[in-house]
Amino acid sequence: MRTGTAHVRLDGGPTLHLKAGEGAWIPAEDRAERTITTEPGTVAFPLCPHAGVGTRGLPELTRFDVPGDWQDWLIQLFNLQVTPFSGHGYSPEAIAELLRRPGTRPPTPAALDHGPAPEAPATEERHPAPETLASPTMPRARGARAVAEELMRDPALDLTVERWAARVLSSARTLRRDFLAETGLTFEQWRLHCRLGAAVEFLAAGYDVDQVAALVGFASRNGLTRAFKGRFGLTPHEFGRKLFARPGGGGLTQRAAAARQTDDLIRMMRETDTPAAPEMLPPASTPSHTNDIHVLSWMYRGSGYLDIGDRRYERERGVATWIPAQLEHVTGLRENSVSLPLGNASTADLHLTAPLQVRFSPAWDDYLMFCSISARSALRPDDHDPRHILDLFAEQAAAQRALSVPMPTDPRARAVAMECLRRIGEPGGAQDAETGGTQDAEIHRAFRDETGMTLGRWRYAARMRIARDLLTGGAPPSAVARRIGYAHLPTFSAAFSRFHGLSPREYQEREAAGGR
Repeated sequence: MRTGTAHVRLDGGPTLHLKAGEGAWIPAEDRAERTITTEPGTVAFPLCPHAGVGTRGLPELTRFDVPGDWQDWLIQLFNLQVTPFSGHGYSPEAIAELLRRPGTRPPTPAALDHGPAPEAPATEERHPAPETLASPTMPRARGARAVAEELMRDPALDLTVERWAARVLSSARTLRRDFLAETGLTFEQWRLHCRLGAAVEFLAAGYDVDQVAALVGFASRNGLTRAFKGRFGLTPHEFGRKLFARPGGGGLTQRAAAARQTDDLIRMMRETDTPAAPEMLPPASTPSHTNDIHVLSWMYRGSGYLDIGDRRYERERGVATWIPAQLEHVTGLRENSVSLPLGNASTADLHLTAPLQVRFSPAWDDYLMFCSISARSALRPDDHDPRHILDLFAEQAAAQRALSVPMPTDPRARAVAMECLRRIGEPGGAQDAETGGTQDAEIHRAFRDETGMTLGRWRYAARMRIARDLLTGGAPPSAVARRIGYAHLPTFSAAFSRFHGLSPREYQEREAAGGR
């Protein structure tokens, strides 16, 4: 709970009331009906810890205090659960070196499906193929990729391919076909690669074999041992012993560090002690990928970047960025940085060929977090409209870009200008080119001297600049007219045509054609 009040009820039991700075552990139980309600003004992040956490978590609904220095880490945990950011790959060099040792062999399909092949002679030096040590290839098909990203985040998820297909609105046959065609592995082989990669990370982090088996989705340590030896040529126990016998074998991957921090979180919930706040995650990035929809991402803390081709778009604190659909890109976070997804838009709702950015002040933080939670979880208002974020972004962008109209420096005149921008949507726009209202002569003189325009002309220019940006963002002309204070579309169209030399519709068509 970041702000406000929430109420949690589990399977007809008593209601647990939460306030800011508190959290609730809700144990996994398929048959238990859960109800979570929040009061107005509440920001509450729903978090789903790793599936293996349930084996060592709390058995019943439990309230706990969240120290203030834990809050940003928990917000980042939410981000990692709902975006492609995750701990792909293995950072400790000692792991790769160990698995490349003489005598280790690459896996074969037979070894993956039927257990280990005969041991290679100890004198024969073999090295696993590069893919042995890397994350499995990610499929590109939308449904298969969504499944792959979920499994990369939590390899312990144990759903059948039929249930996975239902979750991504696909069929089991299509899902199997996409995995095989795009990764060279069957779905079951790909999931095994994913689980064994995670097992390497957890073993390197110091977890014992039983814990690792539960964390990565094996029913027993024997199952993990057979699969691990079939892939790497040594048992998990042998791997751990050899790794920690080597100097310089320390260092946690992002996924293993998150598991350690989850252990601390459970200790905190049990109130056995109060562990120190975990360090923020290290720099991270998504794999290179494309989206079928436009995605809006906001930097809550620190900074990041968006790479499209050879161009880099910087993402500073407070900046929200629309990432266009169908453009291959990489999104990155720098150290101690947190981003959150704010929403999506279909290509039918928004015409976008290049990233759009706008800055929100810290005063927007709680509301934007609420938007992120509503967009990416089931904890949302009954009347939630996912298209609202389009209007919010467009209005903020238009208000900021209107400031590119010359601003007066005289304090009183500048205050009038800012008030005009704040009330830009009120009726009366048709008269803005003719009158500046009832302001005194000194303010009118300041506008003429410092902007080269009368107050009335300045207000008209600001309205037309905002209208242009809203039209560029894909808003229909009728909606733009209402938003900048025109009661009738023909009146707005005439004013826009006088200012820009094109009708609103002609301007949109030109922008859609690339500005030609």
